[in-house]
Amino acid sequence: MGEPPPPGPDFPSLYQATLSPLRRYLAALMKDPAEAQDIAHDAYLKTYAAMKQKEIARPQAFLFTTARRLALNFRMRRSSRMRPEENAVLDRETAGTPDACELTMARQEREALMQAIAELPEGCREVLVLRNQEELSHQEIAARLGIATSTVEKHLARALRLLREKLNEAPDRGNAP
Repeated sequence: MGEPPPPGPDFPSLYQATLSPLRRYLAALMKDPAEAQDIAHDAYLKTYAAMKQKEIARPQAFLFTTARRLALNFRMRRSSRMRPEENAVLDRETAGTPDACELTMARQEREALMQAIAELPEGCREVLVLRNQEELSHQEIAARLGIATSTVEKHLARALRLLREKLNEAPDRGNAP
């Protein structure tokens, strides 16, 4: 059996060497330093996980490529998200009126979602509202609530998991006993 390849740079060294350049790169790409920092955080997490799995030949290139892809995906999602005022314009321009059944189903779905959100633990609910309704970054939420960014991420992940579970356990329309 041959010798293993020499170890690449360790993660702390990579982090120290790339923190400022990566943030500058992402800030220029995103035009928002807070979003850039969130994406940098996610890129470091993915790079760290990859480095734990196997040796990465060029970890700095891997990190920057990961960050660029995350940034582009984030920008695509953000640009496709509609604002409430856009919904109003779309509603006015839509031909035809939904029937009473569609309106009732939509109202019931919205009520179920609002009830599920209301039942979330307080920290999870607060983070979810700040992220989705006020569209704050993880860093902005952490600053507003006086908690760590990692806590914001944990609350958000838990909130989404609990909502998914709650909404999936609701009886299907038409199949209720």
